[in-house]
Amino acid sequence: MAIVRFGVSLEKDLLEALDNYADKKGFPNRSQAIRHLVSENTVREKWDQSQEVAGAITIVYDHHKRNILNTLTDIQHDYHDMILSNLHFHIDHHNCMEIIAVKGKAGILRELADKIISTKGIVHGALTMTQ
Repeated sequence: MAIVRFGVSLEKDLLEALDNYADKKGFPNRSQAIRHLVSENTVREKWDQSQEVAGAITIVYDHHKRNILNTLTDIQHDYHDMILSNLHFHIDHHNCMEIIAVKGKAGILRELADKIISTKGIVHGALTMTQ
């Protein structure tokens, strides 16, 4: 992929905000920060357009909660064609973490994630999508 150089004009406060963002995120230069921001925006547009994306649903839950494992399994079976893999970790005696790798239309993945995250007993959940 060819690199193209171009000039950008920004108000001073926006330039300072860009520099602060680059420093905070650890980017080595402004170009890397801008590249990241443009890429992130492109992915978000794909989410909005319900295009094909890949992602991960990360959840933390107390596995002692009644029926939570059965409920999570049932939901995942309903969306079996979207689920690529599932990793399960034991955080402590009560809490487990799962990372569910998914691929499909963004809108359907959001629907799947919402069903999983809203399951009674889920302590925390998040959907991350990418191209």
